[in-house]
Amino acid sequence: MKKLSKLMLLVMILAAPAAFGAAHDHDKKAAPAAKNEYKYKTPKLNRAQFDELLAKPDHLLLIDVRQPDEITAIGGLPVYLSIQSRELENSLAFIPKDRKIVTLSNHAGRAGKAADLLAAKGFPVAGAVGVQNYEEEGGTLTKIAPRAPSPLTENKQ
Repeated sequence: MKKLSKLMLLVMILAAPAAFGAAHDHDKKAAPAAKNEYKYKTPKLNRAQFDELLAKPDHLLLIDVRQPDEITAIGGLPVYLSIQSRELENSLAFIPKDRKIVTLSNHAGRAGKAADLLAAKGFPVAGAVGVQNYEEEGGTLTKIAPRAPSPLTENKQ
């Protein structure tokens, strides 16, 4: 019995590199799925394209679809309409149609989805921007300092 166990162990040890090698070769052949692949119809704008639109602020509406804590932690732009992505469709009546719209999120995933929805509803969408991508390309974000608690809102004991 001991000989059989040792033989099986030896077979497993010898087979393991081949099995791992085969799996590794298979991974090389298959195209790796991009982790944050942009898959929306609305164009994802780079810094230069976005800066060109920002140069005409009276013709532009920015809609940031991130959570408030993301905006505080990461930063944003000085003026924007904040509508969280899950509330966008319920808020269409409040969004003006007389300006080009750029949607914002961290890496443009939610922004692209939101922009496609707006475009499908007839809004003039110029593109989607990932604010972290924009900052990585040299763009400047406005950092928002968390508000200090006021004496009126602190719990009194």
